Amino acid sequence: MFSTVWLTVIFTLAGAAVGSFLNVCIGRIPEGLSIVTPPSHCPQCGHPIRFYDNIPIISFLLLGGKCRDCRGRISFRYPLIELLTAVFAWLLFRRFGLTPAFPAVFVFVCTLIVISFIDFDHQIIPHVLTLSGIPVFAVLAVLFAGLTVIDAFLGVMIGAGILYFVAVYYEALTGREGMGGGDVNLLAMLGAFLGWKSLLFVLLVSSLLGAVVGLAFILFKGKDMKYAVPFGPFLCIAAVVYLFFGGDLIALFLSPRI
Repeated sequence: MFSTVWLTVIFTLAGAAVGSFLNVCIGRIPEGLSIVTPPSHCPQCGHPIRFYDNIPIISFLLLGGKCRDCRGRISFRYPLIELLTAVFAWLLFRRFGLTPAFPAVFVFVCTLIVISFIDFDHQIIPHVLTLSGIPVFAVLAVLFAGLTVIDAFLGVMIGAGILYFVAVYYEALTGREGMGGGDVNLLAMLGAFLGWKSLLFVLLVSSLLGAVVGLAFILFKGKDMKYAVPFGPFLCIAAVVYLFFGGDLIALFLSPRI
């Protein structure tokens, strides 16, 4: 049998390969394009990428961040996402081991990576990811992650209800849209997988992160208070924090003080 070390290496490398696929999803889903065909190609000259130029992270470094054919610049984001996915594969395998929970949680985190970068680029969260993700991740959480059906159901209902309430009243008070339906669907999806007890933590952490980043844009980028910062990435970051540390942090704050 493989040792745990070798399994960790294998899943980490596989995570980098999955990250290459996530790059395809991030680039094509907002455009309504197929994520299967055509094969990967240079975004500038359109030349198909050779298999030996499509090795995650390594090919980017060997080519100096340029297309072999047109020598056009390749965004540093491609290897970054591959590395990020590999790191999460490593962390999640160390936490969950060779259990059914590991692939379920890994798919969940990969979906959050795709949503975060799409929202950052286009300020949209595609319904194809969240509306399909709600039932899929609810089932995965119940079957493989130890969540009860009631927890998943309440996570969806409360998650969607909270942000819908906030969105409606924010628009009524300010006269402009504060968050879209994509954020509402995303929080419902997070609740479906993490359960309703995660929602307060996710909202507090994401709001804090959003406030800090928004303030930074105002102070250092000269933006005004109406500058729209996509909220989806902060929800996703908060969900990942909860996934790794939420239970411990909640127990820490709720524990009796001496």
